[in-house]
Order: sequence, then C-alpha cells, then structure tokens
Amino acid sequence: MAQNIYTGFHAIEEKIRRHASSRQKEISPEIFYSKPGPRIKKIISLAKESGCAVKLVSEDELDKMVSSLPEQARDHRGIVLAADGEKERGQNEVQLEQWLSVCPPRATAVILDSVTDPHNVGAVLRSCDQFGASILILPDHRSASGAADSEIIARTSAGAAAWVSISKVANLVRTVQILKASGFWIFGADAAGESLQKISFPEKTCIILGSEGKGIAPLLRSQCDSAVSIPTCGKIDSLNVSVAAGILLYERFRQM
Repeated sequence: MAQNIYTGFHAIEEKIRRHASSRQKEISPEIFYSKPGPRIKKIISLAKESGCAVKLVSEDELDKMVSSLPEQARDHRGIVLAADGEKERGQNEVQLEQWLSVCPPRATAVILDSVTDPHNVGAVLRSCDQFGASILILPDHRSASGAADSEIIARTSAGAAAWVSISKVANLVRTVQILKASGFWIFGADAAGESLQKISFPEKTCIILGSEGKGIAPLLRSQCDSAVSIPTCGKIDSLNVSVAAGILLYERFRQM
C-alpha cells in the first residue's frame, strides 16, 4: 500500500465523489491547497461534506508532493489530493481524469481491449512513444496489466514504459464516453472498417485495438465513431495487434 497523489480539478472532484459513495470509510483522502480561488473553494466544500481532511499549505509543499508524478500531471493549480492505503501505482500510471485535466489540444490515446500478452502491450507502448501517443489505456481485467506482467511490459517496451502515461480503468465503455465528452473521436481497428488511406484523424484521436482472436468487444465497438482497417494482401486473417498499432499510429503521426 502507498500514498497516491492526484492533481487536476476534475480528477480530484471525481475522487472525492467516489469516496463519498463508498461503503469503506476507514481511509479518507486528504486535500492540500494553497490558492483558495472559486473552484478550489467549491472542491474544499465538497471534501468537507464527504468527510475528507483539508489542509492549507504553501505552494512549495504542493510542488514537493507532485514532484514524483509524470510531467504532465505536475501542474497542481493550487490543490492536491492524497489518498493513503491504495494499491501502489506504476511510475507512469495516471488516473484518466487526471490526464484529461492537462491534456493538450492535440492528443492521441490508445485503448487495448482484452490484449493479454504482455509482450504485445510492451510493443504497443514502444510504438506509442515513437509516434507521439500520449496515453495507453488498459482495462483492470482481461488484459496484461497485473504485477506479474509489468516487468515483461517494461522490458519489451525498450524503456517506453517510463515515458508513455498508462491508465488502468474499470470499464472501457465508460472510459470511451469520458473521452468523447472531452472532445476525442474514437476509431476502432476493424478489418471491415474504412481503409486507413481514406481516414483523416482529428486533433483529439483515440484508437481502440482488440485481441487478435475476438477483436473489439461488441458493446465497446458500438461506441466508436468510425471503424478503420489496414489494407493488406496476405492470406492470414489479421495482423498482430502490436504491428497494427504501429501502422495506425504512424499514419496518425504522419497527419499531425
């Protein structure tokens, strides 16, 4: 167990609301703030109503608290949430809402659905780094995201795991809906989709890739704005998921 640090107004509010609705109240998040502006006052009020401790600290103290976070999450804007007793996260693991709060106007996200081979996940991470994808999103279940897979992922990624943010989520359908609300267009990799040669990726793009056997789950596929296919001439059914990711991300990078 370790203390996790959260920044970003939306991410902190979401964390407080989850605490308020949780039945397990033994461990409460703690709020640290230095700038009592209107938005922060609203968060502080919500925190107090939810039973969270609130403490006024200096700007320097907040800077120290966020110093170990990935670079894009260090902009605390005067408020930080600390949650004790949670499962320790990887060096570059972020909460999705936290990442979205600092997401640039042009960004690429990648979602892997039911990709259970950690070697594939590591290879996809490597392509994310090389072609400018900002975040890789994995489901908590039905994926290579457990502690036993982390070393293989890190090794296969050739160091990219230290540079590309990773977010592990409970529900991919809900995650896609959150991304859409933040301005992302969702593209699902599918052999029956429109040819990649005809696709024009928007500024905020999310690419979903499924397992080689089952592809993207039907409910998740229904959330996609468009399906995209990679033109091929081979005899076998499909490309390896990490190879497909590399091709799609290269084309996205080429268009940026």
